[in-house]
Amino acid sequence: MISRADYLEQLKRFINKPLIKIITGIRRSGKSTVLRMLQEDLLKSGVNETQVISMNFESFAWADYTTAPKLYDYVKSKIRQGQKYYLLLDEIQEVEDWEKAVNSFMVDFDVDIFLTGSNSHLLSSELATFLAGRYVEIPVFTLSYREYLNFREHYHSGEKPQADPFAGYLRKGGFPVIHTVHYDEDTAYKIVRDIYSSVILRDTVQRHKIRDVELLERVIRYAFDTIGNTFSGKNVADYFKSQQRKTDIHTIYNYLYALEGAYILHRVPRYDIKGREILKTQEKFYAGDVSLVYATMGQRDRMISGILENIVFLELKRRGYQVYVGKLDNREIDFIAEKQEVKVYIQVAYKLESQQTVEREFSPLLAVNDHYPKYVVSMDDFWKDSIEGVRHRHIADFLLAEYF
Repeated sequence: MISRADYLEQLKRFINKPLIKIITGIRRSGKSTVLRMLQEDLLKSGVNETQVISMNFESFAWADYTTAPKLYDYVKSKIRQGQKYYLLLDEIQEVEDWEKAVNSFMVDFDVDIFLTGSNSHLLSSELATFLAGRYVEIPVFTLSYREYLNFREHYHSGEKPQADPFAGYLRKGGFPVIHTVHYDEDTAYKIVRDIYSSVILRDTVQRHKIRDVELLERVIRYAFDTIGNTFSGKNVADYFKSQQRKTDIHTIYNYLYALEGAYILHRVPRYDIKGREILKTQEKFYAGDVSLVYATMGQRDRMISGILENIVFLELKRRGYQVYVGKLDNREIDFIAEKQEVKVYIQVAYKLESQQTVEREFSPLLAVNDHYPKYVVSMDDFWKDSIEGVRHRHIADFLLAEYF
């Protein structure tokens, strides 16, 4: 098991703090692994094994404890007064009325609680009611490029080195299971399709009681096909009508909401730089991992710019940035990323192959009159380092940079 140190360090900062720690993310992104890493760290730090209560509710071993009263009774039976306990509850959304049990644990026992869940709406809605102000969310994403390289070194050290390591990451994405064994692309995409099907069924269709699964699949394919482009429910509804598939904007947005909750899609709002306000229309959507796009849509060369944007977007989210699409008059900046007092502007392109492309990518950043870092990120191996303070970076170097 390879340590995903960034997530472990985030969790360790909150050990023994009076907050419930919620680890969230798409299925198979590595949440359970992070929880096991935490358990190992607790034991190494001197916590007795009997003080760690670990349950994975996707395992049939815990099928008898998937209601709040049953879960409460089991945990109560393991606790002895005068001792501190650590509850590690994996895929907690499988427990009916789980939030009531967790709330009772906080009230009745001396416990430090760590949960994982695969649906953000499930966690946010119930927690807001029962546990407001008493939890912290730690999102887990699929592998970053740096983590991908670590997996390659650990699991494939005897293989011939890749001529272009980034190409492997670009083609196969970041689901950890894909990189623990050598899979060809067809096999890797089959595994991702199975993950995708599980997410659609369990975290979208069943959770939101969606009846028209065929329409849901169409919405997903439309969103994947337009990655990197601005998006509106009306555009989607109009497109389906042109295909003799009648629907309405309200249904489209309900489906998008469900897909966001399952981390299949991430919504990115637009920000008016001059007006300093978040706009309510023409947002963008990105996939929870680029392999989801390939597994459902196949490889399409015309999508490369959107795929690269998707990779950069996920890296910004891993690093804790709030991300927006920038609007400056009639020009667009792919990403404005903010974290505390830090702000970064980023344009993403496939290749800077002509002066027209250079002008298109650099000019919006040059028009922003502030001191924050500005980057154009592409797959060009050789190019100027910067133009008037706007820096160019190869995407692999950008993803591996310690700071932006």
